[in-house]
Amino acid sequence: MFHDQSVIFIDAGFLLSAGSSTVTGTSLRAATRVDAEQLISGIVSITRDNCNLDPLRIYWYDASRDGVLSDWHKKISLLDDVKVRLGRIGVNGQQKGVDLRLGLDLIEVARNGSAKVAYLLSGDDDLAEAVEAAQDLGMKVVLLALEDKNRYLGIKSVAEHLAYKVDRILVLPQELIHSTFTPATRAVVPGSEAGTESTPPAAGAPLPGPSSGPTPVTPATLASKKATFITVKEPDVDLPRLFAVAEEVAERLARNWYQTTPLAEVQSVLEERPILPTEIDSTLLRDCAARIGEADTDLQSVRKHLRKCFWDTIDTLA
Repeated sequence: MFHDQSVIFIDAGFLLSAGSSTVTGTSLRAATRVDAEQLISGIVSITRDNCNLDPLRIYWYDASRDGVLSDWHKKISLLDDVKVRLGRIGVNGQQKGVDLRLGLDLIEVARNGSAKVAYLLSGDDDLAEAVEAAQDLGMKVVLLALEDKNRYLGIKSVAEHLAYKVDRILVLPQELIHSTFTPATRAVVPGSEAGTESTPPAAGAPLPGPSSGPTPVTPATLASKKATFITVKEPDVDLPRLFAVAEEVAERLARNWYQTTPLAEVQSVLEERPILPTEIDSTLLRDCAARIGEADTDLQSVRKHLRKCFWDTIDTLA
């Protein structure tokens, strides 16, 4: 016997990256500021209209260093009927344990009969088996998705295998995303010295620690750190087209990152050139793969060109 209520499972990393991509053209989470309260409220309203059931709870899955609640997570935890569940951020910047916790919770709620309908906001193929298990227990599973008319399924960043397993797909209104995601800009911190620029931490990001005061980066320093990129042509691929897309992806990300990142942090990244921080590099590859596919993004010449174009754009901004 299932209770007359729904349940909502939100993969925050997926939602915030997809929302940022919709608003800014890049999936970098730091590129936008998010009104989480309005966003969650909007999602609840949409699901209630869809099934005429109130939610048992909204599960918000994210990751943090050592699985510790950040200030961002604490604010979300205080929202009515919201339960924050944290995985960890690994040494390579990737989330650990988030999909596993979500899948286990989905099956457990279905096994207990706590809700008739589960709304799942994620795109990860690894959740397909958990969806099937919940369905076998008698629960309906509806996929919440963001619209993307350029994709085959008409939705953004969702694995086809997962989309085929759910009972229904419900697309979130564009108005909700555009009203709750705002492009981020550098802001002057109150009380700081005049002209000192900073920006609030990205949603879910750990708060920055004390700065060690990096040495200012000069044009001469940058020139000495430039990498040499060698383009190797792979057979049977349209490299000019792939390179054109890579250039567009890299330029958009570079501009968003530069315009939203504190200058001290920008200098720190430039000092490590040509090495890119894991978050930036993974975002470059993810955004490029969304445009040309994973196979073409795996080509070494495309990856090298993508990273080169990122640095070239930064050179025009720094």
